[in-house]
Amino acid sequence: MLFNSLTFIVFFVIVVMLYWSIASWPLRKNILVVASYIFYGAWNPPFAALLFSTTAMDFWLGRQIGKAKGSRAKRAWLVASVCMNLSMLGFFKYGNFLLQNFQWLVARVGIIYQPPHLDILLPVGISFYTFHSLSYTLDIYRGVLQPTRSLRDFILAVSFFPQLVAGPIVRAGDFLPQLVRPQPLRTGQFLWGLALMTLGLFEKIVLADTLLSGSADRVFGYAGPLVALDSWAGVIAFAGQIFFDFAGYSTCAIGAALTLGFHLKDNFRFPYAAIGFSDFWRRWHISLSTFLRDYLYIPLGGNQVRPFRAALNLVIVMFLGGLWHGAAWTFVVWGLLHGSYLVIERICRILFEDRSWANNLATRILAGVATYAAVSIAWVYFRASDFTIASRMLAGMFGQHAHGDAILSTREMLQVAFVTVGMISVHCSLRDSNIETAVARLPRWAVTAAWALMACAIILTQGASNAFIYFQF
Repeated sequence: MLFNSLTFIVFFVIVVMLYWSIASWPLRKNILVVASYIFYGAWNPPFAALLFSTTAMDFWLGRQIGKAKGSRAKRAWLVASVCMNLSMLGFFKYGNFLLQNFQWLVARVGIIYQPPHLDILLPVGISFYTFHSLSYTLDIYRGVLQPTRSLRDFILAVSFFPQLVAGPIVRAGDFLPQLVRPQPLRTGQFLWGLALMTLGLFEKIVLADTLLSGSADRVFGYAGPLVALDSWAGVIAFAGQIFFDFAGYSTCAIGAALTLGFHLKDNFRFPYAAIGFSDFWRRWHISLSTFLRDYLYIPLGGNQVRPFRAALNLVIVMFLGGLWHGAAWTFVVWGLLHGSYLVIERICRILFEDRSWANNLATRILAGVATYAAVSIAWVYFRASDFTIASRMLAGMFGQHAHGDAILSTREMLQVAFVTVGMISVHCSLRDSNIETAVARLPRWAVTAAWALMACAIILTQGASNAFIYFQF
């Protein structure tokens, strides 16, 4: 069930009406649990059982961690939770990938091995809900969360339908406290939630799918050499597409949650205005970057170790972050590129941060442009289905195809340029602010007009919309 579908609109209206028409808080939570499993089961009903089994097991393991005496026993129960969650994720998401790489490895030493092809259907959103559930046992082990007594509440925390299949990654410790007592229906909050849902759908349907995806798909799908201008236009189109697609889903999820009285944390904070790569990851997919920081980078030692070890920690974290996105070496290279960027940035800070020119306006602008360019180059590996396509794209971008083809029309070029310039301008102007503050400064008529225009654009272009990119992760 897609946010950008008529089916979801009908489903959402029914859920909201039922939810707010009932006074009993336990019954309202039961409605949300049922609605969340209907929402998830609409893709493939058997996978709802997998979601429930993962959730129930972590609920039980969380209680064991809470009751355990001594750090060794707590650690043993935590290891059980981590192994259970990652084995599920590993089988469904990486089973064929691991078999293919094992086949390649043994072939290098002369052993011919033909593994069976596992016809594994990837459960939608498994990477997200695995982290939702795993955060519960991790936080109990860290002593920042007490086990909940309510299985129903924990099931809802993991499966809450707005964020279930493509984030944000919502930690149980952030969501469970909101289930203690009901929040009253606030008209302003409800309308703001609807406005955010409209904005998110506009980003997805109009900007990502209608204005940018066509150019990106044509360039990445072209089998021949391309001139530099078309190569860069395709990559820049994808840079905008992936932002509007993923940020659009997150914005819809936050808005839908608000209409039901729940608050989800921001997942994007104008990332293409980032100055440096650590700044980029404080703004891009914030729920994943903070998850990896708190549960992996800091336990590895974070910054509190020798510089070489700290740099290695960054590379390890980004390597795993890349692998989390997909079972392909192109995603690994994407993660390693970002890990390398972070290491280079750290070295530059050590060498130059005390220089008088390091923080002047010109340097910051140059650093911002360099950040956007480097991030765009890394997107090549994220978008390309294999290294052949990635190599052809990079060769075109850096002028190695002297007689390459020009396949994008002037209209497509202008379309990509217009959307990209608008996107970066908005990001830069709101870099140190947020959408709420920006909207509050506008007169009511301007907000109403913008909302109406977005709604009309969504209706007019609905037929060109596709599934959200991050559903495959």
